[in-house]
Amino acid sequence: QVQLVESGGGLVQAGGSLRLSCAASGRTLGTNVMGWFRQAPEKEREFVAAITRGGGTTYYGDSVKGRFTISRDNSKNTVYPQMNSLKPEDTAVYYCAARKETRTALSTSPPGYDYWGQGTQVTVSS
Repeated sequence: QVQLVESGGGLVQAGGSLRLSCAASGRTLGTNVMGWFRQAPEKEREFVAAITRGGGTTYYGDSVKGRFTISRDNSKNTVYPQMNSLKPEDTAVYYCAARKETRTALSTSPPGYDYWGQGTQVTVSS
């Protein structure tokens, strides 16, 4: 079992940056594909980014491509999305997710992930 805890959310002005963190407990993250999703009020959960177990391959949703960067430090059991050039439409609750260790491919779909954090709010003001 993997427990995930997000942090780093908050209020930022448009054009600003935030770095979120996802810390894991219960087991090491080095064997898990990790992803980030977000959900705005009355909208479906949206794929943001994913990263392979070793960090060598990343994938991004179209709406954040070129602005967000996902990375991981397996020695610290932590995954980070660096979010730059933030826009008001980036406002949402951001969720960290992990796939079971047997699911080694990247996934952009919420059902593709087995463990979820509680989410952290990101609000971008115009």
